[in-house]
Amino acid sequence: MAERTIKVIMNGVTGRMGYRQHLLRSILAIRDAGGVVVGGDRLQVEPVLVGRSADKLSALAKQHDIAHWTTDLDAALADPQARIYFDAQVTSARKEAILKGLAAGKHIFTEKPIAESVADGLELVSAAEQAGAITGVVHDKLYLPALVKLKRLIDLGFFGRIL
Repeated sequence: MAERTIKVIMNGVTGRMGYRQHLLRSILAIRDAGGVVVGGDRLQVEPVLVGRSADKLSALAKQHDIAHWTTDLDAALADPQARIYFDAQVTSARKEAILKGLAAGKHIFTEKPIAESVADGLELVSAAEQAGAITGVVHDKLYLPALVKLKRLIDLGFFGRIL
């Protein structure tokens, strides 16, 4: 079994959701479990923290034994070992950062919504297709029982005409 390590650039992990859901419960959980087995090989993840506050990033890195952090997104994107760009920033900052990630040849995983407008979202989709990137959008909570039931009631016309 071969072992490989892949760096994941994680932008916006000093916020509640980026930190708890994505850094702690996902990436660090995978790292601390020794990685995951993919096709007979063990794949380990190594986070690269990116954000605006050096103090917060430094503290998180020290607390969780993370070797790499920076406030310079361009420098993180220049690392050829970092193949994935993950974005959990505020939505208003997401489009520009994802476009930078695509231009740097990274695969993209992002929080939802991917952009502030449909036009911006379509621009991102087009850029990802042109770059040949593998992309993903966080899908959690879309299938919670209450949301599924609400959708069913809307589809049945229970609430009448919704404008």
